Amino acid sequence: MIEERFDSRTIANMNVALERVCRRRADGADHKVRKLIAQRIIQCAKRGAKTLGALTKAGERFCSWKK
Repeated sequence: MIEERFDSRTIANMNVALERVCRRRADGADHKVRKLIAQRIIQCAKRGAKTLGALTKAGERFCSWKK
């Protein structure tokens, strides 16, 4: 699972990034939207970009692509 791949700080950053991105969207509470954003954030972390800023930008890039 995800807890096995990332340290606790990265997981915390991923959660905060997801909440920040979803809070800014009108459809941010929709499960499908949250899942897609979360997948982008996870991909970003897998590439080694684990800061809160990088993870948030990864989620936001999904949002701008989706429009």
